[in-house]
Parts: sequence; structure tokens; C-alpha cells
Amino acid sequence: MKPIFISGIGTDVGKTFMAAVVTQALQADYWKPIQAGFDKGTDRETVAELLSNKDSVCFPERYKLALPASPHISAREEDVQIEMEALLQALPKTNKPLVIEGAGGILVPINDHQFVGDLIKALDAHVILVSRNYLGSINHSLLTAQWIKQHNISCLGWIFNDQFMDYEDEIVGWSGFQKLGSFPFDTNFNARTVATWAEQIRPSLLSAIENASK
Repeated sequence: MKPIFISGIGTDVGKTFMAAVVTQALQADYWKPIQAGFDKGTDRETVAELLSNKDSVCFPERYKLALPASPHISAREEDVQIEMEALLQALPKTNKPLVIEGAGGILVPINDHQFVGDLIKALDAHVILVSRNYLGSINHSLLTAQWIKQHNISCLGWIFNDQFMDYEDEIVGWSGFQKLGSFPFDTNFNARTVATWAEQIRPSLLSAIENASK
């Protein structure tokens, strides 16, 4: 099975929480290849705390960088070069589905000449797009979808996070990517929330994976 890559339309749109939901729904393993900033803990630690199943493994990061910034800037601060080949070699080996969480959006640089989208292509992964509804998110969502289409990346669909006004179905229609789930933004996110939302999204998620595999 291809990895499932969780990417967003920007920063702070709820990728980590939604990655936990997808991981829980599929009883999958989880990997965050590049962590930039960890003053408040890593995304891997957050996901591990949010999972209630005992089978999922949260694999360690390949690059763990202190500065909360674009990965290429964080790496530069530590005199580190993020290399695509190193990321591919570090891809965890597992017999379960693997959920991979990206950094920021599709065109976040990982080095001076490659972006998160290039990593998705190199991994030959399905992508799930997380869109948090805010003023301007239609533009960010559709630009992201356009890039995904132009680069022939398999998109399983959208997960919408937050419910600002009512335009999710318009984004679905304009992008041509289906809605997998829609959840209110929750600052008190916990393992119970993840388990509940995982049950809600599992049928559409499984159906999308099956259709994409045909």
C-alpha cells in the first residue's frame, strides 16, 4: 500500500491532529520526516499521546531541528543539509499503512531546490489535504489543489478543520477532490476526540483508498 501523506494549505491548519485521526482510523503507523521546532514537544509526541490503539508505531524523525521555521531555514541554522535521498532511505519499513505528516504546505522548501511536494512525489504517496476554514482559505486551498493536479499526485481528498462560513462544498467542486470529513476546530483536542472522529471518517477514507488503488 502506498504511504498516505498529510499536507495542508498552510501552517497551523490542524495537520497533526488530522494525522492522528487518520492514523487511528486506519490503525496505521505514523512518521514525521522533518520536525522544525520542538519547544512545546514534537508532532510525533503529540500524535502518540492522541492515539488510543496499541498497535500504531510512531517512528522517529529523520531530521529534528530546533528553530520553528521553514525546514530549509531551520536546517541552515544548524549547518544541516536536508537531503531527499536520506529521507527516502529513512522511510520506515512496516506491514501496516503508513501515515506521513509533512511540514506546512506543499511548497514549503526542504532545501534550496526541493519542496514538500517533491518529497510526496518521491515517496509515490497518496495525499490528504487539510484545509482550515479561514478568510483566504479558498485561495490557498485551490492553489494547493492546482499544484497537486499539475504534478499528477494521487489525492484521496480533503479534511476540513474549522467551520468558518459555509464553502467547503464549493472547494470540493472547484478542486474536483472529494470531502473525506469535516470537523470543528477544537483547542481541547484529546484521545477521545481522535477516536470519535476516526470512527466517523473511516468509511470514506477506506473507500477513497480502495478507489485510488484500482
